[in-house]
Amino acid sequence: MRNQKNMSGVFSPVVTPFNADLAPDSESLVRHCLWLLSQDCGLAVFGTNSEANSLSVEEKIDLLDVLIGHGVDAGRMMPGTGACAIPDSARLTAHAVKLGCGGVLMLPPFYYKGVSDEGLFRFYAEVIERVGEARLRIYLYHIPPVSQVPITLKLIERLLKEYPDTVVGLKDSGGDWDNTKSIIENFPKFSVFAGTETLLLKTMKAGGAGCISATANINAGAICDLYVNWRAPDAQGRQSALTELRSVLERYPMIPALKTVVAYFTSNEIWKRVRPPLVEITARQQENLLAELKARDFSMPGLG
Repeated sequence: MRNQKNMSGVFSPVVTPFNADLAPDSESLVRHCLWLLSQDCGLAVFGTNSEANSLSVEEKIDLLDVLIGHGVDAGRMMPGTGACAIPDSARLTAHAVKLGCGGVLMLPPFYYKGVSDEGLFRFYAEVIERVGEARLRIYLYHIPPVSQVPITLKLIERLLKEYPDTVVGLKDSGGDWDNTKSIIENFPKFSVFAGTETLLLKTMKAGGAGCISATANINAGAICDLYVNWRAPDAQGRQSALTELRSVLERYPMIPALKTVVAYFTSNEIWKRVRPPLVEITARQQENLLAELKARDFSMPGLG
């Protein structure tokens, strides 16, 4: 059985709002994070759907400070701290630990392709040693469709052997359920999160920890409801409803689509803005997306 002190539940890779000068809008971010927490959803700030790799280390540190300063619970935060450069990852990770974040979600260094498990082990080990904090809890981030640098079972095994109290879990966004299941079965004390709510029920039944999902940005309450009630007789029906709504969002570029929905329900147009090289979805796409959601009586209660 996995360590119950590890993080679990539903987490949102929180979308990042930008002002006209493309600087992060910290006030809007705070409001969205507090809303997510009110839905029982944890905060995986600086995740893929946060446009994390379009943010500098300095911007991320400043945003963490602002969030904590406005009463956001650090214990419910799992900021993304992976980077291609060891000093960047170590610096951001150390700051997250200093603030009391419950854990960090760490991409592998992703620029060089075809790197060995040995090289990845050395990267993670170097970051861990530089941070030098017993409180550090790392959740590995396996997302080969984007990073093209996989986290293998052999790498997990070696990291667990060397750092059993530090490397405690993984987000699997590989899209391969057999891989997720294999990690859960091979490492029963490891906290494994599905990378989409479409696999949440399967993950919970297999002994996983929950999910870290883009669409939790807008559908947090319903996803968290399934997490809590995954043993209920109607759990499959709840799962089907989540999967169906997710399929609507997946017909569009995910990040600008999510931001369009948040912009609509907050009546705050700044949410539509993305940092280049990303671009907004077209006006027609926005209309179609919102029409599809309205047809399903979708809402974001308490947001605004």
